[in-house]
Amino acid sequence: MDGEGRRAPRAGEMRGRAREFVARVTVRNRLPLDYSVASLRVVDFLIEGLRKGGRRREEVGGALFGLGAYVGEVLVRRAGAVWVEFDESQRLYFGQSVGVRMPDGRVWNPLGKVVNCFDAAADSTEQSLQTFYLTLPGRTRRAA
Repeated sequence: MDGEGRRAPRAGEMRGRAREFVARVTVRNRLPLDYSVASLRVVDFLIEGLRKGGRRREEVGGALFGLGAYVGEVLVRRAGAVWVEFDESQRLYFGQSVGVRMPDGRVWNPLGKVVNCFDAAADSTEQSLQTFYLTLPGRTRRAA
């Protein structure tokens, strides 16, 4: 199940899940979620706001899933990644059914990365998704 109580997502659904999340959160807020690398800083601030709000992970699971789908879609659009379904060993390791494969063959777990950022202490290096992207090995360069 994903953070919104739905069945485990499939790789082919993730672009739509990211798009649904962006549409939902930008209806009332003018958030610059445009799938750019710079927009990952906005995601960092949103996660920090959820953490500072004192809510538990279970309470914000849907938002974290949406943010993870968004981060993954940024990797797809900007770094040349593709959404993939994890094999059984990857599912056990990552705790997710989907992730992204980079052009060099490495796989990453953006859904789990967002959860880790939420769970991390405020002064942790784990918390910046923009830094994660900028230091990510195996990405191709695409126009922002």
